[in-house]
Amino acid sequence: MRDDYDFSNAIKNPYSDRLKKQVTIRLDDVVITFFKAMSKETGMPYQNIINYYLLDCVKENKKIKISFSDQE
Repeated sequence: MRDDYDFSNAIKNPYSDRLKKQVTIRLDDVVITFFKAMSKETGMPYQNIINYYLLDCVKENKKIKISFSDQE
């Protein structure tokens, strides 16, 4: 290991400014299986695919329709 390093020609990491946060989220097994299969097809990590899908929902301002029925 060197005593000194020269960073005068260093290039800033282009990914360092992204505002990504690590979170814990509970997903159904079928959801994970779906995105992991897509991951194998594309070679992209399934977490990235989920993130891109959610980003698309944000950009397109997609709204989910949720209704709860009174089933007993």
